[in-house]
Amino acid sequence: MELPVVNHEDYFAKIGDDHKFPINKFGELANYLIKNEIVQKFHKPYPCSVETLNYAHSKEYILNIKNKTLSKDGVKKIGFPLVDSVVQRSFIATGGTVLASKLAINYGIACNTAGGSHHANYNCGAGYCVFNDVAVAAYYLINRGLANKILIVDLDVHQGNGNSDIFKNNRNVFTFSMHSKTNYPAKKSTSDLDVELEDNLEDQSYIKTLKHYLRQLNDENFDYVFYIAGVDVHFNDRLGKLKLSDEGIRLRDELVVENFFSKRIPFCGVLGGGYNKDFNKLVELHSILHQSCAKYI
Repeated sequence: MELPVVNHEDYFAKIGDDHKFPINKFGELANYLIKNEIVQKFHKPYPCSVETLNYAHSKEYILNIKNKTLSKDGVKKIGFPLVDSVVQRSFIATGGTVLASKLAINYGIACNTAGGSHHANYNCGAGYCVFNDVAVAAYYLINRGLANKILIVDLDVHQGNGNSDIFKNNRNVFTFSMHSKTNYPAKKSTSDLDVELEDNLEDQSYIKTLKHYLRQLNDENFDYVFYIAGVDVHFNDRLGKLKLSDEGIRLRDELVVENFFSKRIPFCGVLGGGYNKDFNKLVELHSILHQSCAKYI
């Protein structure tokens, strides 16, 4: 049996060749996973329905994205042009995480090759995030009785403020964000557990801190885990302020996957952010999530 991984060619969108967001990484990651035989074939998602998106986002906001009628300020806050391919990508990538979340129940573990759009809130997008795919998928599982107590482990360098806001009054979802103290967003929200890291933190201190909080989380009886595996914690990332090495990211991912998989808790991994100065390195770093998960299938 092989690791179930969700991918779609529409994860790419036309945002302009000079855009800061490395949109080509999604297609190249898919190629890398096939070339290196980490996966043989992908599970292909359908676009997420308005009904399912409505669990985590307002109907007005969803339709403003779908119909490209979002205000100029709303578009600016997201950071992508609101063109057809961005709209398609937003619906299909969210559908990808919903599909991966269901596959994780069937197989014990699954990944998307996109996702982790953790800055998107109930009625707006932000920070290159249109729809909050993990929030949508978490609600999907709860509303269908497929999970009851969900943990979101967010190790992107930026705080998962969209998740903490969307779930602030929801006792079925526990939000854990371990992020750079001084990085975006300037105004942090309040997760169930926030760990703020000082600038330039390196592997040893990071892993020690993570182990401490994983032990704390293990005292809770979660029956489902989403993992946002942002690689913008890398020392060579353009938007990160931490100093993890390649090996540090590998250790981190293996630690998180092993911790929950060994407890037989369904585990869904999504990409999160990554803006490495070296594009090929960025693709390689993102693949560590899938490599780490593939060991357990």
